[in-house]
Amino acid sequence: MANKGPAYGLSREVQQKIDQKYDNDLETILVQWIKAQCGTHAGSFDGQGKSAVQVWLKDGTVLSHLINSLAPGSIAKVQTSAMAFKQMEQISQFLKACERYGIPASDLFQTVDLWEGKDMASVQRTLMNLGGIAVTKGDGYFRGDPNWFPKKSQENKREFSQDKLKEGQNIIGLQMGTNKGASQSGMTGYGMPRQIL
Repeated sequence: MANKGPAYGLSREVQQKIDQKYDNDLETILVQWIKAQCGTHAGSFDGQGKSAVQVWLKDGTVLSHLINSLAPGSIAKVQTSAMAFKQMEQISQFLKACERYGIPASDLFQTVDLWEGKDMASVQRTLMNLGGIAVTKGDGYFRGDPNWFPKKSQENKREFSQDKLKEGQNIIGLQMGTNKGASQSGMTGYGMPRQIL
């Protein structure tokens, strides 16, 4: 980030729109959850705002401890390093572990979104999805208030007998509509003007 100057024109407008998606109330919930979930591994977080959260999560160790607390052994080796590529590698391992945990790849943030602080709102969305899946699984690893996260919907598969399926073929649902009372009287040929008397 130190080598990058300020954005101008369209780039600046796009970055401002991305920055507006960041939710400070959601930040408070996520910080509370990460501290409750990771315990002593969460480190110290005293600041407030997206830049403070970015600095706290940037090296990937807190995120790695987070996913390991939900699914033990997800990341075998959590490394603390000051080197940029090692930190980005740690974030990438977290994202791969999240995908194995059940978050769709389309809901994951990109490594640079966190490391460079370009799109912290997408980081929030990923963490919200992670919390939601952890609450839904109900495997006992989730710590914190389950009301912080929406539960993910689960499959509700139903089996119908052949008799019931045949019965359903005879019923015309109201969604399909009806043709009672419909006729073509008063229709004119295509391209002819409508006769108003």
